[in-house]
Formats: sequence, structure tokens, C-alpha cells
Amino acid sequence: MAKITRKPAPRKAAVPKKKAKPAAAKPKPPAKMSRKAAKPWTPAEIHEAFSRFRKANPEPKGELEHINPFTLLVAVVLSAQATDAGVNKATRALFEVADTPQKMLDLGEERLREYIKSIGLYRTKAKNVIALSAKVLSEFGGEVPRTRAGIESLPGAGRKTANVVLNMAFGEHTMAVDTHVFRVGNRTGLAPGKTPLEVELGLEKVIPAEFMRHAHHWLILHGRYTCLARKPRCEVCLINDLCRWPEKTV
Repeated sequence: MAKITRKPAPRKAAVPKKKAKPAAAKPKPPAKMSRKAAKPWTPAEIHEAFSRFRKANPEPKGELEHINPFTLLVAVVLSAQATDAGVNKATRALFEVADTPQKMLDLGEERLREYIKSIGLYRTKAKNVIALSAKVLSEFGGEVPRTRAGIESLPGAGRKTANVVLNMAFGEHTMAVDTHVFRVGNRTGLAPGKTPLEVELGLEKVIPAEFMRHAHHWLILHGRYTCLARKPRCEVCLINDLCRWPEKTV
């Protein structure tokens, strides 16, 4: 009798097990725990701070050397990503030969580059200065415009440039926010903000009108010589008792 060989029954395909749903990921804490928001300055504290600045330096001056509104405009445009001292070194000779838009145009871009080649980005800046000189002549009658929109329409000029020129040349109550003012506004808690514009608007909101003419100079000088970026000189700070910075050394 023939031997019957039975084929093994085919195995059922393994049904993949359902994977357990991963637990909801917990939000990662920030690399550095944020501090609690500092208590806002009171109007009395702000008035006291700027009264001290005024008493110590009643007539603060900007450190960019200039002769008139036009040379101030040029100096501010040249100062982008450069130091005031470096700009002054280059413009002393430049402004002796070109202190008006027409004289700057007559000088020309190539010769202008020779005067300012010690300043960073001098090629682009030379092009902008010649272009803004032409626009001041053609659209503003040879005079630096006295409006923010007018100044911002000029090549190489932005909001900070407009604020500086409006304040220094025309006495407007504007707040130019550079790296120093941005640092002071945030570090002290006077006007914290994530952007220069936020700090600018915050400072304009809280600083009394009687101080606004010189406020941006006081804050720039404070940041440049006292409230330094890496090692603030808290021991000689005029407002160290008012400052909200939790790491101050006094």
C-alpha cells in the first residue's frame, strides 16, 4: 500500500501586532530657563533715572563728526557696521572737499571710495552716498528732508538713520536704537523688546517728553561706556539702584 504523505498545512500569516501609541511627547524645556518678567519701572523711577543722566551730562553730543544736516546724514549712512571713531577718521578729509550734495556728486563715486576705503563695505556705501546726494538734489531741492519718510526714501538710509538725523539736525523727539540702546533697554528692564523697533516704541512710550530731546544720546553713551556688553560697570552706574538686571554686581 502506497505511503500517503500529507503536506503540512500552510501557516497563517503572522498578523503584525499593533504598535502601542507613543506617549505624547512632553515639551522640551528651553535650554535656559527664562526668568520671570521684571517688575516694570514706575513713572517716578524713570523720571529719576533721566534726571540723573541730565544732571551728569546736560547737553550730550553725538560722537559722529559733521558740519551740517547733509554731512550728518552721510556720516550716519557710513556708520552702519562701523565705529564712530573709524567714520570720523575718514570723513574729516572728505567733508573738507564735499560738504554739500552737489560737491559730493562732483567728487564722484570713484574718488569718494578713496576717502572712505578704511570703512567696512565702502564700495556699497560710496554708491549709496552718491545716489542719495543725487536724490536730495533732484527731489528735495538740495536740502535733507525733514520727515522720516523722506529720509528713509534715500539710498542707504533706514529708520535708525532717520531717527538720528531728525533728532540731531532738527531737534525732533525721536529714539534711535543701536546695539547700545537695545542692550540698555532690555538689560535694565526699562523697555524690553525682541526687536529694535519694539525697544524704540517702548522707550518713546515711557520716557517723559522733557527728556526726549537728549534721551537717545544718554542711553547710547550709557551703553557705550558704562553698561558694557560683556562686563557692565555696575559699580559706577548712575542708575544701578533702579536697574532691574538680576545679574548686576552691586
